[in-house]
This record gives sequence, structure tokens and C-alpha cells, in this order.
Amino acid sequence: MIDFSLTDEQEELRRTVERFAREAVAPVIGDLYERGAFPYEIVAGMGKLGLFGLPFPEEHGGMGGDYFTLCLALEELARVDSSVAITLEAGVSLGAMPIYRFGTDEQKARYLPRLVSGERLAAFGLTEPGGGSDVPGGMRTTARLDGDEWVINGSKSFITNSGTDVTEFVTVTALTGEKEISTIIVPNGTPGFTVGKKYSKVGWSSSDTRELSFDDVRVPAANLVGERGRGYAQFLQILDEGRIAIAAVSVGLAQGCVDESLRYVREREAFGREIGRYQALQFKIADMEVRAHTARVAYYAAAAKMLAGRSFKKEASIAKLVASNAAMDNARDATQIFGGYGFMNEYAVGRFYRDAKILEVGEGTSEVQRILIARALGLPPSV
Repeated sequence: MIDFSLTDEQEELRRTVERFAREAVAPVIGDLYERGAFPYEIVAGMGKLGLFGLPFPEEHGGMGGDYFTLCLALEELARVDSSVAITLEAGVSLGAMPIYRFGTDEQKARYLPRLVSGERLAAFGLTEPGGGSDVPGGMRTTARLDGDEWVINGSKSFITNSGTDVTEFVTVTALTGEKEISTIIVPNGTPGFTVGKKYSKVGWSSSDTRELSFDDVRVPAANLVGERGRGYAQFLQILDEGRIAIAAVSVGLAQGCVDESLRYVREREAFGREIGRYQALQFKIADMEVRAHTARVAYYAAAAKMLAGRSFKKEASIAKLVASNAAMDNARDATQIFGGYGFMNEYAVGRFYRDAKILEVGEGTSEVQRILIARALGLPPSV
């Protein structure tokens, strides 16, 4: 039988992050969220806890854990706020992980210590304004070798952690030949590299998301990450792992909706009794708990296959699809339970409702997940 129980060390980590989220995040995130302010002090606190280093070995300054321990931390953070959770998720899986997985020894020695400590952040420049889910077909950013330098031209959109005061670089995917995609490190502040203004977003208001442009940007040839022409394959591996992490964030939001709803129905009275006595609301909350539990089992199972070194692409897509649906459905139901208060930003469920939708889009839309699951089942390419 499969045992999804946490080890003593994992449970200790979960409790530590739960306490951090409750004591350090919850009291301040509402104000930061409404102002669209990046949570620098919270990020520093996560760095001190070692959260940015969870899945990295100690030789690089990490905590010597694994990807599942990162997911546990993401879930607990997202039970309180998804802006904070996605900042950690992107900083690790999209920022530091490509360097750890594919970087040279020199790149690892130069960048990883500051990234895994949370002192600095990195971003992954993949999506383009006209590309969306069609990454290879929509790629317009180019990089050509001129002597011992790459010359980069193009633009990227929706790039998380790309414009904070502590962002060190962006790893950019670019065409380096006909149908050849490579990834290249572009440090912030490089001439010709422009970081746009923060997007005005529906949700994730305290996370940093921007458009980037590259106008004859020159960086050393040594900034190539991994083999030339392997950028697309690298990106697919990073996204497979990232989908498990996004599933964990989704589960955290879904569980947070249960937490807040339970608290509210025990305090709120209507028609002479606390509303938690009404069967209609009890059934609604029971359904919310079922969704959160089912989604958690899905990402636990995907993570188990990944850590065992087995193929997990289908399971990662299942986890991401199930969990993002759970987050969206639970956010809607929690808002309904709160009534008019659920539409107020001062209540956490209002933030949850705004944050939930992007989970069905980011790091592979729900439609893309269904395509990947269908292909894994042996079905022919759809038209």
C-alpha cells in the first residue's frame, strides 16, 4: 500500500512554514496586496528559514531536501496568500532550478549560493506576447553569436520575479538557429535589456510580473545554459516539475478556502443561529474539503513518481488540472458562503477568488494539461 504520511522532518517543516505564514504573512499581506507592493520583508524571512534552498544540496548552500519538501512549503504559504507562494515557487523552480539542472560549474558557483539563500531572485523568460502555449511556433526572440558574445533581440511577457530590487538575472529562451531554441543568462542592468512596468493584475497583486524587451543585448557566450539547441527540452523538464509545484499552490488556496469558511460559519449568525448549523453550508464545505484532499493526493502521487526517478509527466498534468480546478471551485464557494463580505478585499476569500483563476492558466493551461494526458493515453494528436 502507498503511504502518504509525512515523515517527522517533513511534518516539522510543514508546521514551521504554517507558523511563519500565520505570524509573518497573514498580518501584513492584505495591505501589501491592495497596494500591489512586493513583500520584500516576507521574502527575506523565507530566505532566513531556508525555503529558497529546500530542494538544493548543501554544497550549493541549500537545505539538502527535495522537491516535495518545497511543495509542502508552497501549500502552507498559499493557505494564507498566493502572491507569496508564487514568488517562492518561481524563484526556485523557474529561477534557480534551470541553473542547478543545466548550468556549468562556473554558473552554479557564481549564482546558486545567492539564489538558494533568497538573497537574490532569478526569473525564467519564456512566454512571448504572440506565443502563449505555442512556445516553439511563437518564438520570435533571437540570439546570434558575434565573436564571443550573444546578441539578443526580442521580447517576453508575463515574467515573474523579473523586476524586483533583488532580481539578479533572467534566463531567456531564444532562437539560436533555424528551429533551434537555447537558453541564455541575461543579468539585470545589461545595456539594451529593458524591464517594463509591473502589470496591473486581477490577482497575485503582491508578486512581480513584467514584460521584458531586448534590443541588441550583448552577453558573454559563456552565459549559455546547457547545450546549444536544448533550450526547449530544458523548458519542458522545468515545466513538468513546476506543474507539481503549482498544484501544491492550488491545494494551499483550496485548503485556505476551507479554513476561512469554517472560521466564518462558526462566528456568523443568521435567522437566530450560527450559519454552520445549516445543512446547505455544511454540504458545501464538505465538498470543498473533498476537492482539497483529492488534489493533495494527486500532487503527492506525482511528486512520489518524480522522486523515484520514474516518468511523471502525465501525473504532473493530472495534479495541476485537478488542483487548479479545486482552487477555482473552492474560491467560488467560499465567496458565496461569505456573501457580501466575500466581495471585500479585507477578507482573505476575496483575495483567494482573485488569485484562483490564474492557476488554471499559468505554467500550462488546463487545455494543455488535457492534451498531455490524452497523448499519454495513446490518443492521436488533436486538431
